[in-house]
Amino acid sequence: MTSPLDLLKKPLVVGILGAVAGILIGLLWGWVIQPVKFIDATPAVLRPDLQQDYLRMTIDSFRVNRDPNLAVRRWNDLGPAAIPALQAVQKDPKGIDPVVIAAFVQQIQMVNGPNLVGGGSSQPSSGAPISGLAVVGIGVLLVLLVGAAVAVFFLRRLLTNRTSGEVTPSMQAAEITREAAKTKTTNFESMGVAPPITQNMTTYVLGDDLYDESFSIDTSGGEFLGEYGVGVSETVGVGDPKKVTALEIWLFDKNDIKTATKVLMSAHAFNDAGLRARLEAKGELIQIEPQKQIMLETETLQLLATVVDLQYGNGSMPDKSYFERTTLELAVWRKADQKT
Repeated sequence: MTSPLDLLKKPLVVGILGAVAGILIGLLWGWVIQPVKFIDATPAVLRPDLQQDYLRMTIDSFRVNRDPNLAVRRWNDLGPAAIPALQAVQKDPKGIDPVVIAAFVQQIQMVNGPNLVGGGSSQPSSGAPISGLAVVGIGVLLVLLVGAAVAVFFLRRLLTNRTSGEVTPSMQAAEITREAAKTKTTNFESMGVAPPITQNMTTYVLGDDLYDESFSIDTSGGEFLGEYGVGVSETVGVGDPKKVTALEIWLFDKNDIKTATKVLMSAHAFNDAGLRARLEAKGELIQIEPQKQIMLETETLQLLATVVDLQYGNGSMPDKSYFERTTLELAVWRKADQKT
């Protein structure tokens, strides 16, 4: 029998639940907690028939008070809808004297010019003004989208940290990295080497099929110099979890058109001609070994990768063919700093 927890493991189910939760949260927020209040709007957001009535009242008011400033302001408040509304009023004045309409138009032309709209095109805008209801709809839609995204995020967090207390491979890797950083971080100053501008530990653990870590390279002043990282390059065998047999280290330099890459291969993969042929295009092939150091260089940067820890997996696969776990220490310098 399929349990509710098993159903939550399916991406489709998670997506549907996230969408439903987002809609409910969005409706609650948009209509109850913080409903949209549309006030102090201009006639530009009214329906066309109401805009025509507004213009008739404006013309009638002008007939009585003869205030040109008030007439022009009310006309401009109609925005792109003013000319279409005027054309409709001229065809159907509904009791307004055409002479008064002509006097009103003449007054508007004296201020805005012959095109009536004050520097705009004499052609009416092809797009209708956005109504108040449309504004509310757009706001509600945005709230729904945000709500759905938040719901999916928390559901995924729930699946990752289930009440069973299961520790995921990525969580194991993070803990191993933290412990390794406490005891194994290299003191480059004691080696007579300038301190790196950035230094990080990263750990791959069997089962972390999406392993891909990257770090930014920035100066103390905040200048961006590049990025570096490690990811899965090649797997062997079939089934889950994926059995990683090669990792790829890369270094990107903003001053270099080419990203430097090197491939750290298991002992089995390094001696397999087929795997070597497939991976040669990715960069220099290196057999991974405990405490081995690998140097990557670009136009202005150097990266030193040290294999802090290495354990091969045990199973039906050939000996030393895939990693159980491996921890790398990555340190980056500017070449200019090394020369001083």
